[in-house]
Amino acid sequence: MKVKMLSRNPHDHIRERKQDLHHVPRNPDPALHPFEEAREYTRALNATKLERVFAKPFVGDLSGHTDGVSCFAKHPKRLSCLVSGACDGEIRVWDLSSRQCTSAFVGHSGFVRGMCVAPSGESLLSVGDDKIVKRWSLTAAVQSHGDSTSMEPTHTILGKAPFTSISHHYSEPLFATSGNQIDIWDEERSEPVRSFSWGCDTVGNVCFNPVEVNICGSCGSDRSIVLYDARGSTPLRKVVLEMKSNCIAWNPREAFNFTAANEDGNLYTFDMRKLTFPLNVHTDHVSAVMDVDYSRTGREFVSASYDKTIRIFPMQGGHSREVYHTKRMQRVFTICWSSDGKFIASGSDEMNIRLWKAKAWEKLGPVSARERAAHVQSEKLKTKYSSHPQIRRIQRHRHIPHLIHSESKKKKDILSKIKRKEENVRRHTKPSKLKPRRPERKKHIVGTVE
Repeated sequence: MKVKMLSRNPHDHIRERKQDLHHVPRNPDPALHPFEEAREYTRALNATKLERVFAKPFVGDLSGHTDGVSCFAKHPKRLSCLVSGACDGEIRVWDLSSRQCTSAFVGHSGFVRGMCVAPSGESLLSVGDDKIVKRWSLTAAVQSHGDSTSMEPTHTILGKAPFTSISHHYSEPLFATSGNQIDIWDEERSEPVRSFSWGCDTVGNVCFNPVEVNICGSCGSDRSIVLYDARGSTPLRKVVLEMKSNCIAWNPREAFNFTAANEDGNLYTFDMRKLTFPLNVHTDHVSAVMDVDYSRTGREFVSASYDKTIRIFPMQGGHSREVYHTKRMQRVFTICWSSDGKFIASGSDEMNIRLWKAKAWEKLGPVSARERAAHVQSEKLKTKYSSHPQIRRIQRHRHIPHLIHSESKKKKDILSKIKRKEENVRRHTKPSKLKPRRPERKKHIVGTVE
């Protein structure tokens, strides 16, 4: 004889913190919840408002440089290690967890134009205006605890012209430098393995692709962006824009896409397989964009501008989702997104390094399981009702300096006048002489060469 019975533990239906509150089983039948959408909209609106209330992006600063910060380098294996170079030639290694400088030494007799860390994380390469490539022992610099003022390079290479940037290969002992041309170097040799040039006096920036590791790109003073293959003998492709680009950054998740920071205040995302027009044009800056860096997910990137602000852009969007600024921050020269995707470091003209949260409203420190679940639910509700006017207005509103506001208004007026003039010309032109409309994305491209 079988006896079937139900057995329920009452502790499974009581909250762990408040023993007098019982779990109420929920029936998901929509007929029983006629006002569910209204309640969800209210919760989404409250979550959006709380997001702006708790938006405090500034984390702290790293002070110690005696001149403007010109470049950054990330450690590939240590999340808390950041290397910064200044305009007076000083190089500092920082421990971000304690916000302390572990070592500081004079690297070059002039601007430190670029730095990179080898994939092993043991050595640091730096270049400057003194025409010298220097290799440093980064392991010794991290473990020196501030006592490394007399640190000497482990290897030195003398070039023929001042260098402007440097980038290391992601899998082989090779690195590329830019100056009057692009040079590919072997770490064990004092002469370049191969050199590239394509009608440009000065190459301002060079960057290796983290996915297609043998591909690298550069920005030239002739307003060009050129792609190279480190295994070949000639450049691959070239695109010329209306104004000069200062820096490029490759998407770490999409091998063919890269973003260029331009002097006209825009950023252009290209597919290297088709350079005739950009995939997207990212606006909002009102002055030259100096540097750009991608997050580890490849979904967003951060830009540093001459207008004293930094902005976070979604890769698929034309406008920024966030803008960071302070009263004391001056022109931002370099930017860096941490390897864990949670923090951003910016180096500016007033000798300071600032740390920011990638999500301004995110809580620092340990988060309980219930807080995490509530946060996930709030994000889902905000995404679901993001098209509602009230929620969209609160999400998009940002307080910006008066100078940025007035300059952006002037820029908007200038663009609207140019469009109105084009329409007037088309309206008073004979149909037989009308030229086809040029897409907005192609207006910034002067030409391409393959």
